[in-house]
Amino acid sequence: MSPLLLLAARSAWNRRLTLGMTLIAVALSVTLLLGVERVRHEARNSFAQSVAGTDLVVGARTSPVQLMLYAVFRLGEATHNIRWQSYRAIAENPAVAWSIPLSLGDSHHGFPVIGTSSAYFEHFRYGDAQALAFSAGKPFAEIFDAVLGAEVAARLGYRPGNRIVLSHGMGDVSLAEHTDKPFTVVGILAPTGTPVDRSVHISLEAMQAIHLDWQGGAPLPGLSIPAEYVRKFDLTPQEITAVLVGLKSRAAVFKVQRDLNTRSAEPLLAVLPGVALDQLWQVVGIAERTLLAVSAMVVAVGLAGLVAVVLAGLGERRRELAILRSVGARPSEIFVLLTAEGLFVTVLGALLGAALLALLTALLGPLAQAHYGLAIRARWISSDELALLGAVVAVGLVASLLPGYRAYRISLADGLTPRL
Repeated sequence: MSPLLLLAARSAWNRRLTLGMTLIAVALSVTLLLGVERVRHEARNSFAQSVAGTDLVVGARTSPVQLMLYAVFRLGEATHNIRWQSYRAIAENPAVAWSIPLSLGDSHHGFPVIGTSSAYFEHFRYGDAQALAFSAGKPFAEIFDAVLGAEVAARLGYRPGNRIVLSHGMGDVSLAEHTDKPFTVVGILAPTGTPVDRSVHISLEAMQAIHLDWQGGAPLPGLSIPAEYVRKFDLTPQEITAVLVGLKSRAAVFKVQRDLNTRSAEPLLAVLPGVALDQLWQVVGIAERTLLAVSAMVVAVGLAGLVAVVLAGLGERRRELAILRSVGARPSEIFVLLTAEGLFVTVLGALLGAALLALLTALLGPLAQAHYGLAIRARWISSDELALLGAVVAVGLVASLLPGYRAYRISLADGLTPRL
């Protein structure tokens, strides 16, 4: 190391507390910026991987985004249901390979209850066309059997064999419960990182059975049908909420979609999941870009603090700069040294920020998946994150030119003005 660099390094070490605090500020701001980018990327992946292998999602006539929200993400409620006859017509269409009926409307401690058929466990796919798997138990077979998502079981401490009572309506608080018809947990699904984890699954017949003595969303006064007698009734659903459809040939998807959307017997809406998810992401993309902009501003503030610290110390370092000139340093070398000092702090802060992000991802990733269903995996820096790091270093270099230029002017002035 040359004497000039050695003196500069020792100078930086003497100011280690000030530069260290600035380094921490830069590292934290970079962590925030990269964290927002990673969460944005993983959230987009989670949205896209919530349903796979499904060619069409069919429901009552509404907006495509709303249909995807309640049929796939279990958010909100359907404005209308579709008749069972319409579902049978869809299932019997020669172009349809399989169909999964979905019936929503009830809940259990805030978790949505999904009425469906055995086709759900056979044909539903998520992620990279992964099938549902059981961590314990088996699919429902009897009327009052229930299969829980992984998060439901973990949060409420359920195991196969436990008895649960469903509530009428969606939401965390319900004033009406189906206490006369409890369910038995027979299976728990393996974690998927999708809304499946936050769902309670029962059969369509069970959904019909618990509402035999209900009308208009309330129990009928003076009428109570015990659980042991529900099999004496016709439990064929009258209505369902939505249908997931898989086709024999994907080439027929637009024809089937057009036929369903123009169906005269009942107004239906058939959407392609990928297209609807893109529309949904455009809706939430505004908030995503806002968060990214706020993170970029935090980084800018951190770099501005770095420049302010270096500039504030130039007056105190005037003697140091004079000593550097006395040992042969030219003004241009002073400029390079001060610029390199700011750049070094920026680069080190960027690297520390990336390392801190990796640590937080490893520690908090499982918690994010367990509580929010957001799978944030520990991985190498992506190309987008690397581009952000490059942008931070580039901005840091530009910002460091100001104290470098200021030191150059001071050094030049002191060299031209003799001091006694």
